Amino acid sequence: MPIEIVNYAGWDRCLRLSNDLVEAVVTTEVGPRILRFGAAGGPNMLHEAGAQQGLRGGSEWHAFGGHRLWHAPEAKPRTYVPDNAPVQFEIEGQRVRLTQPVEAGTGIQKQMELQLDSTQAHLRLVHRLTNRGAWPVELAPWAITIMAPGGVAVVPQEPFAPHPDFQTSSEATAGEPSYLPARSLALWSYTRLSDPRWMFRDRFILLRQDPGMAAPLKFGVSNRQGWCAYARGSELFLKRFGWQEGAVYPDRGCNNEVFTNGEMLEVESLGPMTTLAPGEFVEHAEDWFHVRDISWSTEDEALHTVFQDMPGTVAGR
Repeated sequence: MPIEIVNYAGWDRCLRLSNDLVEAVVTTEVGPRILRFGAAGGPNMLHEAGAQQGLRGGSEWHAFGGHRLWHAPEAKPRTYVPDNAPVQFEIEGQRVRLTQPVEAGTGIQKQMELQLDSTQAHLRLVHRLTNRGAWPVELAPWAITIMAPGGVAVVPQEPFAPHPDFQTSSEATAGEPSYLPARSLALWSYTRLSDPRWMFRDRFILLRQDPGMAAPLKFGVSNRQGWCAYARGSELFLKRFGWQEGAVYPDRGCNNEVFTNGEMLEVESLGPMTTLAPGEFVEHAEDWFHVRDISWSTEDEALHTVFQDMPGTVAGR
């Protein structure tokens, strides 16, 4: 279907990309921001930030909800430069390109490209950071998707491999025996391992969004499997992203992070740390998928069944 100009959530000039299965809506009045992603005519899988909807201008940073592009590592005020101004937009067939004015104080310009598959519930995103300043800048692209409340985030564990000196013939394994660690797990200082929102499984790490628990919680991992997901009701949001072996990632080696509080949950992917000379840019791609009518469970074997046939996942050990 052709890209439409629509009103959405208090913003007047939004662009709607849709096919028979799924739709995405972006605003051109702030951002770049994706406001909506979900089944055509169905509920929004992304968080909508209530009183902030439709806001424009001003010097205060707003969460707005939806999906945004940042640059890591996180710091105030550098990371929290407001994106309250209109963005330039270009439509090329079924592709939309959104370009933000250069950030005051950082010299970084953010750009986001979206292309919706014509027949599949699949959205391709390319995030681009360009250094428009006068000196080199070290950063990592950071794609943050804010999910609607009431769901569960899913991060795959790395494939199981037995200890070289302790193996049993009945133990399923997808990896060679090794003495070395398989991944890094980063914990923020405000994260409690006793928090009841956690669920650790053999194949997955789960984190539940609970509107009754306001305390923030965040973790990050080195995710070589290259995907994470968010289940809400009978619907599932899944994103794919890259891992570069040997690259240096921010936040103690994380390319995948999850944050939650009482209002929402964020599923985030990050690219490697990069030093951009003036005029240089870095890109970070994600692939989004929407899946309907899932049979949801928090048990390991049932989850493995849910994810083993989904696009781009390796849900097994």
